[in-house]
Amino acid sequence: MLLTEHSVQLATGEHTTFEVDESIPYGVAVLIVEPNGTVNLTRQYRYAIDRWIYDLPGGAGNPGEDPASAAARESREETGLEPVELVHLHTFYPNPGRSAWPVHLYFATTSTRHAPDTSDPSEQVSHVTMTVDELDTLIRRGEVVDPGLLIARSFAGIRGLIPALK
Repeated sequence: MLLTEHSVQLATGEHTTFEVDESIPYGVAVLIVEPNGTVNLTRQYRYAIDRWIYDLPGGAGNPGEDPASAAARESREETGLEPVELVHLHTFYPNPGRSAWPVHLYFATTSTRHAPDTSDPSEQVSHVTMTVDELDTLIRRGEVVDPGLLIARSFAGIRGLIPALK
């Protein structure tokens, strides 16, 4: 992680410093819901919260890489699914008080299949499928904690791409 310390003068004239996470240019994630209603998720152990979570295939974009290409690449690497047509859902900042990078969320209904990339030992990722109703049940029970997944699910419903969350 790259924390950059910025010295600033506040409107009051006081001086202070802010540490800002500038470690990546941006993040991406993609919600792939097949035409039959199957949702493609990942399940990963997240050390910072010491638990396994459901989340979306995604990760960091590379310098010079456009977000849609990064989303397709990350999905292909983590699940073996490459979205055919990405629809931008929303862009949010996961921690605007501490990090400078946005997360771009995408939606897709079709994908091509490849073998997932299992070469990164720090990523223990499994591809999980479930119905939209099963995902919604997990959300209602508080078992989904990943903000990207929660936001993507909400915006896909708001935009009428899948049924609205009840």
